Amino acid sequence: MLPGFPLALGITLIWVGAIVILPLTALALRPWENGWDGIWKTLTDERVIASLRLSFGLSAAAALLDIPLGLLVAWTLTRFEFPGRRLIDALVDLPFALPTAVAGIALTALYAPTGAFGQVATKLGLKIAYSPLGIFIALVFIGLPFVVRQVQPVLMDFDQEVEEAATTLGATPGQRFWRVMLPGLAPALFGGVSLAFARAVGEYGSVIFIAGNIPGQSEIAPLLIVSKLEEYDYAGAATIGVTMVLISLAALLALSVAQWLYAGRRAA
Repeated sequence: MLPGFPLALGITLIWVGAIVILPLTALALRPWENGWDGIWKTLTDERVIASLRLSFGLSAAAALLDIPLGLLVAWTLTRFEFPGRRLIDALVDLPFALPTAVAGIALTALYAPTGAFGQVATKLGLKIAYSPLGIFIALVFIGLPFVVRQVQPVLMDFDQEVEEAATTLGATPGQRFWRVMLPGLAPALFGGVSLAFARAVGEYGSVIFIAGNIPGQSEIAPLLIVSKLEEYDYAGAATIGVTMVLISLAALLALSVAQWLYAGRRAA
């Protein structure tokens, strides 16, 4: 047994129990205050179903879009030298540093009908702010840094001699990317997408300002939870929360399985 293992394991179990297991257990017990009928009534409410569908659907779509965008940004920052590169590299982390409410206000100011981008979109017949499209843009904004920061170190450490060897053997740029680079980038991409999705599902501050919060149309699940709490419906809020936890765990498990299958296929 390694020295210090019992102490490290004990601290880990205490931390996991106090910070993760106990709060989740308390959350899972709260919905039963209204019995199974109360849980079923909450879960079958059209407003709840619409908010869950909107939150998870847009979170998945935003995380998927973050893959090519994050890869492009990481590639540009890693492979090219140009004036202002370090500034752009620092700006990538801005969604991490900004308070979520500030991000929401800034996005709303840009994409509202009177905003700089909103005016152009209105002329094209698009409504961005106060619609699901605005929510989607906000989720892409807050999830992009996760993909960039996962992929960037892998690109920096990637052996460019392997790429040169592939080129020498006659590989086209597309073949070089798909067959040589992508297998090495795949774990980082899976990790980035998982983090972006997890962050987007629970995002609140940067979304409520641009969403419009119309029940059944642009109301996200976290906002509905807050509404339930304001109505003192703690069991209903906990029911939605437990449902979000279960769906999130299933989605993250699916991503982990997909990554495992990809790694097995690559090894074969």
